[in-house]
Amino acid sequence: MTKAFISYHHENDQDYKHHLTYLAREYGAFVDRSLPVTGIPDDNRSSQSIRRQIRDDFLRDSEVTILLCGRETRGRKHVDWELKSSMINGRVNRKSGILVINLPGVAGGWTAALPNEKKALYGHHDGAWTSFKQRSQFEEKYPLMPARIVDNLMKPDVAMSVIQWERIENNPAVLRWLVDATAIAGSSNDYDLSRAMRRNNSARAQLTLADLLAPQTPSNMLGLGASPRNALADYLDPSPSGLGGHPRNALLEALNTRKGR
Repeated sequence: MTKAFISYHHENDQDYKHHLTYLAREYGAFVDRSLPVTGIPDDNRSSQSIRRQIRDDFLRDSEVTILLCGRETRGRKHVDWELKSSMINGRVNRKSGILVINLPGVAGGWTAALPNEKKALYGHHDGAWTSFKQRSQFEEKYPLMPARIVDNLMKPDVAMSVIQWERIENNPAVLRWLVDATAIAGSSNDYDLSRAMRRNNSARAQLTLADLLAPQTPSNMLGLGASPRNALADYLDPSPSGLGGHPRNALLEALNTRKGR
């Protein structure tokens, strides 16, 4: 099985990380090579020194980095360090492929960039696909995506797919296919490494009502027979908390948490 490291915002998105490791452990979606805690030293060393340590000590021998993209992921410096370190060849370990999973409530679509991905995952659909060429198109479709990911989505010689959480949440076979294909493609990716590493976290993202109501139609215009959704609908609708779990309502959970229940 493919070895994967999970990069995510620890404060906000721990539950999604736990569910992903559950799919890895119980269904063999991948071998989890993530750290139990961040472990990355937060000091004043050079960016090059930090990259080398993350690549060879923390990412270890992982072949894929799975990015869980939530509402505030793009502004987290440790996530940026992990992404850039995944894109380089270290002294011990080689660069990794990168798979992006948009978490619920993150407005945006998906990108099918891996060889045979359209046939393997969307073969039942015969609709049109749209290719983006301008950065503004990617940024409009993925408003909460880390800038480093957008840099590389634009590169024709980088195969990096973006998929919605709902597509893999209860489908370990799809996740396994994506991770395996990402590992194969990643070894030949010619990443854009020009962006300097973050040295600070950015301010928290402020989502407007317009962000929540924006339809989550796919970036490739792929219609799968479902009506367009939006982040507010995802937030209000009951959904399984995990495989075999009871339905949950995210808004109700948030309100109960605020009340201390």
